[in-house]
Amino acid sequence: MSDISLTFGGDPVFDGLDLVVQPGDRVALVGRNGSGKSTLMKVMAGLVEPDHGSRVLSPGVSVGYMEQHPDLTKFATLGEFATSGLEPGQDYLVERVAEGLKLRLDAPVGTASGGERRRAALAKLLAEAPDLMLLDEPTNHLDIQAIEWLEAELSQTRAGFVLISHDRAFLRALTRATLWVDRGQVRRQEKGFEHFEAWRDKVWEEEDQSRHKLNRKIKAEARWAVEGISARRKRNQGRLRALGDLKAERAAQIKRQGAAEMALEAGPKSGRKVIEARGISKSYGDRVILRDFDLRVMRGETIAFVGPNGAGKTTLLKMLIGQETPDTGSVQHGTGLEVAVFDQNRTGLVEDDSLWENLTGDPEMRVSGKADQVMVRGNPKHVVGYLKEFLFSDAQARAPVRSLSGGEKARLILAKIMARQSNLLVMDEPTNDLDVETLDLLQELITAYDGTVLVVSHDRDFLDRVAERTIAMEGDGRATIYPGGWSDYQAQRAGRDTIPEKKKEKTKPKSNNIKQDMKPETDGLSFTERHRLDALPAEMDRLSAEIAKLEEFLMDPDLFTKEPVKFKKASDGLAERQKALVAAEEEWLTLEEKADAARG
Repeated sequence: MSDISLTFGGDPVFDGLDLVVQPGDRVALVGRNGSGKSTLMKVMAGLVEPDHGSRVLSPGVSVGYMEQHPDLTKFATLGEFATSGLEPGQDYLVERVAEGLKLRLDAPVGTASGGERRRAALAKLLAEAPDLMLLDEPTNHLDIQAIEWLEAELSQTRAGFVLISHDRAFLRALTRATLWVDRGQVRRQEKGFEHFEAWRDKVWEEEDQSRHKLNRKIKAEARWAVEGISARRKRNQGRLRALGDLKAERAAQIKRQGAAEMALEAGPKSGRKVIEARGISKSYGDRVILRDFDLRVMRGETIAFVGPNGAGKTTLLKMLIGQETPDTGSVQHGTGLEVAVFDQNRTGLVEDDSLWENLTGDPEMRVSGKADQVMVRGNPKHVVGYLKEFLFSDAQARAPVRSLSGGEKARLILAKIMARQSNLLVMDEPTNDLDVETLDLLQELITAYDGTVLVVSHDRDFLDRVAERTIAMEGDGRATIYPGGWSDYQAQRAGRDTIPEKKKEKTKPKSNNIKQDMKPETDGLSFTERHRLDALPAEMDRLSAEIAKLEEFLMDPDLFTKEPVKFKKASDGLAERQKALVAAEEEWLTLEEKADAARG
């Protein structure tokens, strides 16, 4: 990309931008919400034409872009869309990816959620395997298991990719270079995202020092001009012109956007015991969400809920705060609870109303007789002034909510939550779409919050930073409590050689964590090994089917001559699956022999 300039709504997004992406690059594309990351990616993809400059692809290079809102109107199912454009016989490529992303290929387009549509677009891109993949927030709407699958998939690819993501663990694991979009400029560092924050802080420090020196120089020159101008008027016109140039340089400096001035203020303290759940369960038809679960939540705790999409995290959260009734058991709340809820579906926002109307129309924020003010933690504030604290401009205050990006909608929800006092904060997927700086601030606020926090998130780094206990929804109605955040949970689960099971008789817990007995398996296998042994036959069947399809595809005697690239990809895929099948068969045999030996 050479000398790229682009203007939206009178404001330049980029001006004179030069950028090169090399073959095999693994690049993090970072910047504040609204800085132009997605726009830059669309220019890379050729979907947005710049006002000036050129975009050039090396001969033979293919580029694929993951669409945020793909057009599926011509397709009946998500699978039909995802396989469109592939050669006959290559549907297995999409099937393999769909399994990793937990995408139902037979899902009708008409009833598919936004998250399912995005996963279909991601599956289509990964199956097509272009030389350069442009991925805009690919982890949104993925659970942690699918994120880890995608991370492993991208770590093994030979293709290059440019990646926008709010998931720090994902970016740290995958990237080797960083593009930073900042106030219309794009800087590049030949280091991965792990080094970004130190680099950013160093750039900002150097800017501050430079600005400070410039201000001192202007002050000194201005003093000289006032004190000695009359005696030296003719001889020093050049120095006066230089002073004018210094002032023009200062005026041209672009001010950095500050961090959102978010604040969480806990209301009056709740009772020491916040929530106590005893023997609660929940089912929908034959599907068991939760069985016989106990939990005691104490004041000041931060508890995380993790598990695959559909495991029941949000359902459990709603039962704990009284929005849903359990089938069995009881949930008791402590005294003086004031609850604030961050909803992952953004149901607290009216899309067609302006930001102004969304705040002043909220009964809990309305100031009687004042159409331009909102109540913020007991004090009236002008609505535009409060929106500016969350980095919204005057123009945005009157714009409809539907015009906002995902990150900006998340900030608006936070503005509504943080206007009220609370002592129990319930956050369902608060990290989606937030930029790094806002995530930093949110983590600090939660850590300092003098109340209790229940949070559902798929962001591993965020969970490690804030969670004191983790409740894992592990399938079959089991919810297990672990001390610590995501990494602590993973370490404990990996080292666990028995399956936790609740005592049949009820006993009063002796601590905040509900005591659970560890019942050994009768076949000598740990829970993880038993689960793996049960899953291996299906995995071996899948690999065998993929091998058969590839072998059939490669039987064409003219394939190597006519389509050498496809021949090589299919050959490499065949060798990879044959190797994986041998490993799976050996693993199954080892586990089966261990189980047989234990049975005696």
